[in-house]
Amino acid sequence: MALPTRSLGTLTVSALGLGCMGMSTAYGDADRDTSLATVNRAIDIGVTFIDTADVYGSGHNEELLSEVLRTRRDDVVLATKFGLIAGADGRPGGIDGRPGRVREACEASLRRLGVDHVDLYYLHRPDPQVPIEDSVGAMAELVQAGLVRHLGLSEATAPTLRRAVTEHPIAALQSEWSLFTRELEDDIVPTARDLGIGIVPFSPLGRAILTGRVSGDTAMGDGDMRPSMPRFQGNNLTRNLSAVETVTAVAQAHGVTAGQVALAWLLAKGDDVVPIPGTKRIAYLEENAASVDVVLTDDDLARLDAIRPAGDRYPDMSRIGNETPARA
Repeated sequence: MALPTRSLGTLTVSALGLGCMGMSTAYGDADRDTSLATVNRAIDIGVTFIDTADVYGSGHNEELLSEVLRTRRDDVVLATKFGLIAGADGRPGGIDGRPGRVREACEASLRRLGVDHVDLYYLHRPDPQVPIEDSVGAMAELVQAGLVRHLGLSEATAPTLRRAVTEHPIAALQSEWSLFTRELEDDIVPTARDLGIGIVPFSPLGRAILTGRVSGDTAMGDGDMRPSMPRFQGNNLTRNLSAVETVTAVAQAHGVTAGQVALAWLLAKGDDVVPIPGTKRIAYLEENAASVDVVLTDDDLARLDAIRPAGDRYPDMSRIGNETPARA
């Protein structure tokens, strides 16, 4: 089985990727063997664009993936990220995009992954204390050294993208984009397209709320970050669950799941859009992959476009959308 492919700049990837964060952190406990089986199954069915980061489980996620990459490296388009610093609780506690840290971070990721290069290397968040030109300039040195094939940015603004490409081509922008997160559509997406940058939406299922499997009674357990997020709290959650009913209605009309509709909506936004839904279970992986075959009508898309969420993405949005200082 093979999925269709799409292009992120000059990088060719499967039309849907696999986000691996939840296998190591943020969404409760994960079973090692189940996670590895999910990654292997992803590759088997053509989901070959695999996404991780050094901060996921403080390196655990990259080490986990190394067990798959040991025998299947040539089957994978591998992306990882640097720049977020884990706090004492293991969750992101700061940003460090200083040029002097770039090669050190990359080489540490390569050791954990057990590979000699990564296909796509992102700055996880622009550092508001460091000119983006300096961070990207140091990342470009990794390309010259053969440690990285393509560069990416995550959660960058339109002006930051325009400044970044003066130092080196940017293949992909990874940012949160879903039926519940639409802020980047007005300015950032058009800018990325103008610059030839592909778009990689993370949390395309709204952290599972868009699947229709979350309710006000859903137990999320220890280690799950969602109860701390405004969209999963009180009246916000009630309003958001009501909004999901529209997604479910569209899904029922097509005989598919709400999650597949949410992914199909994103895939319909353009051939340069490659969502990376995260899961640690094979059943959900296969369900997500089947979304590439869902064709939504213009009326479906209009109904879905009208959805708006209640509440911010994070309790603290300070790490999102900050401009970096001008280069001296």
